[in-house]
Amino acid sequence: MTTDQPGRPALQVRDLSVTTRSGTHLLSDLTFAIADGERVGLIGESGSGKSLTALAVMGLLSESLTATGGIRVSGHERNLIGEREGALSRLRGTTMAMVFQEPMTALNPTMRVGQQVAEVLTIHRRARGAQARERAVALLDQVGLPEPAETAHAFPHQLSGGQRQRVVIAMALANDPALLVCDEPTTALDVTVQDKVLGLIVDGVEARDAALLFITHDLAVVSRVCERVLVMYGGRIVESGPVGQVFAAPRHHYTAGLVAASALTGPRGGLSAIPGTVPSAGRFPTGCVFRTRCAAATSECEIQPRWDAAGAQGWACHHPIGAS
Repeated sequence: MTTDQPGRPALQVRDLSVTTRSGTHLLSDLTFAIADGERVGLIGESGSGKSLTALAVMGLLSESLTATGGIRVSGHERNLIGEREGALSRLRGTTMAMVFQEPMTALNPTMRVGQQVAEVLTIHRRARGAQARERAVALLDQVGLPEPAETAHAFPHQLSGGQRQRVVIAMALANDPALLVCDEPTTALDVTVQDKVLGLIVDGVEARDAALLFITHDLAVVSRVCERVLVMYGGRIVESGPVGQVFAAPRHHYTAGLVAASALTGPRGGLSAIPGTVPSAGRFPTGCVFRTRCAAATSECEIQPRWDAAGAQGWACHHPIGAS
């Protein structure tokens, strides 16, 4: 499949697979690239493999899982799969950074938030003392926290969920990473706060010309934040392309189901319009991973479909929508 994008890739993933100790495939043959400054969404139902992809990219997989293939980030020539933990730790927070869904998982409840932002600078940039503290306050100001000097003295539990997420964004952007990975960063926030946080993420990566991998189940968020989208199901990418093109004219039946069940097409929301449920790990069918839920499936779908590309859009389907 063709994944070359304009510009030097900030992230390049080739033939990435993740398996359990028992040999169950959780991710299979993922190949994609993200150019400097490009914002890419990764969408799919829960259980499709989105968060696992993010953890693999960041080198945070459980020791019970085995990754194969290649993952490379800007400025680091070595394959991150199999790289030493010391090297990965140096890359996290500098070359690449991650914002998780729940900010309290990334924040130390016993430390003031200003100290935590300053610590990121101290570890990765060797800023010390007053210089690190001043930079931390400036970062809290950049992410729109009120009275940043005073907020720096607060503990995480003294802030709202939206404010805590802003602190985590400040930490992630502190050292100007080439790649920012966001895993459902606004799911727990109300709509008004969500919109502001999304704006901060977009502004933050644009100011740094950083690449963004944005993981979500919300297609409306992808439409607001991203330029290109990867559609994942069963640990595979089944369709990709420019956001407007894919959402307006999906070629894969799974993508069409997501669009039909989303806020993009009306007030229904949710993903229940797609027949059936996402199988548990190891129970996806062979061949096309979506065939047991697809009304267009035939016996041909028992064979893994090849990747078809049409211009900037690609899909893996034996019976693509709109085919003559």
